[in-house]
Amino acid sequence: MSILTELARIWLTRSVRPFSFTSAYDSSLDLCEEQNLGLYLHIPFCRTLCGFCPYCKVPYQEELAKAYLDALLKEIDLVGGSLPSRRQVTSLYFGGGSPALFAAEIGRIVKKLREYFEISEEIGIELHPEDVNEETLKLLKSAGVTRISIGVQSFQESGLQALGRTLERPEQIFDALARVPFETVSMDFIFALPGQSFEELRRDIDMAFSHGANHVAIYPFIDFTDTTRGFPKMPERQKRKLLDQITAYCAGQGYIRDSIWTFSKPGTPKYSSMTRDNFLGFGCSATTLLRNQFKINTFSIPAYLRRIGEGKLPTALTLKFTLRQRMVYYLFWTAYTTVVDAGAFEAFFGRKLNRCYGFELRMACLLGLAKKDGDSYRMTPRGAYYYHHFENYYTLSYIDQMWHLMRNEAFPERLLIR
Repeated sequence: MSILTELARIWLTRSVRPFSFTSAYDSSLDLCEEQNLGLYLHIPFCRTLCGFCPYCKVPYQEELAKAYLDALLKEIDLVGGSLPSRRQVTSLYFGGGSPALFAAEIGRIVKKLREYFEISEEIGIELHPEDVNEETLKLLKSAGVTRISIGVQSFQESGLQALGRTLERPEQIFDALARVPFETVSMDFIFALPGQSFEELRRDIDMAFSHGANHVAIYPFIDFTDTTRGFPKMPERQKRKLLDQITAYCAGQGYIRDSIWTFSKPGTPKYSSMTRDNFLGFGCSATTLLRNQFKINTFSIPAYLRRIGEGKLPTALTLKFTLRQRMVYYLFWTAYTTVVDAGAFEAFFGRKLNRCYGFELRMACLLGLAKKDGDSYRMTPRGAYYYHHFENYYTLSYIDQMWHLMRNEAFPERLLIR
C-alpha cells in the first residue's frame, strides 16, 4: 500500500477513517436528487484474453452469453422498475470485454433501457479492432450508438508484439469508418512500451487522425496484479519526456486536450465513460456512483446469474461516503478532465470550493501544477504529469486492490482501503 495515497487520503478527507466497503445487502438506489446521471453497461466477453487488460472479462461462450444477456435485461427491469417515473440520463456507455460481440443485441438492450430512462445525449461503445467492420458499425449505429472507442493500442509492430496483439489489416478499420461515420471516433493507444520512441507515437497519432479518428486516448502502461508484462518498466524520466512530447505535439497540431490523456480535434464531443457526477452500472463488475454511496457488482458471472435469478441486485460491496470522501472522489475525477470548476463544485455539494480546499488549490498554483482561470482551476502540463504519476499510485493502491479481491471472491465480506 502506498504511503503517498494514504497520506493524501488522510489530508484531503481530514480524517484517518479509511474507505470502508461492506457486503451488507442494500437494494436502495435513491436517485431523487441525482443530477447529470449517466448509465454504464458491462459486457465481460472477449474472443481472446489480452494479458495487459485488467478489466473483468472471460472467453466468449455462446450459451453463457445468452444467459448473461437475459440476466442483464432482468437487472435493468429490477432497477428501472423501482423508479417512480421515467428518468432522464445524460449518456449510456458500453464497456468490456468486447461489447461488439453483442452487436446484434445492443439495439434490444438500448430499447429496454429506454423503457425507464430518457437518454438526452450520447451512446458510446468500446470496440476491439477486429470488430470494426461495416456490418458491425451499421448494427451499432442503427441501435443509436453515436460515439465509438477503438482499442488499437498501437499501429506499430513493436508495440503490438510487446502487448501480444496483432493488427493485420488496419485499412479494413479505415474503410469501415469512412463508410459508417459517427459523431466521435476515438482510438486508444498505450505508451511507455519497451524501446518506444516519440516518433512511433507520433506516427500512431497521425495515422489515427488522418484515417477517421477525431479523438485519441494515450495512456501509460500500468502494472495491475492480474495482468502480465513481459518487458522491463520504462524509466520514469523517459516516460515523462514522452508525455511532454505527446502533449507538445498535439498542441502544435491544434488538438484540444480534453482530459489528462485524451486529445481531440476542435469541436469534437469527447468520449468519456467515467467523468460523470453520478452513474448507474449494469452487469458484472459494473459500478454505481451516487451522491452518498458507491456500489460495485460481483465479478463472477455465475454469481451474477444466481443473484439476478433470485430477483436481487448483484451488488457485492457498498461504500457509504462521508462528505469529505465524496468530495475527494469528485475532485479526483473532475481533475482528470484538467479543469475543476468552483461553481460546479458548489452546485453539487452546496459548499464553496475555496472554503473546503483553498489551501490545496493555492499550493497547486504556486507549484505550477494549476492556474486560476476565472472561477475555474486549469491544470498545467506540469500538473498533468504529476496527476499521471499520482494516478498510477491511486490505481495500484485502490483500484487494483479492489479488483484483485473481487476476482477471487464473488461476494467479499469487507474491504478496507486505507
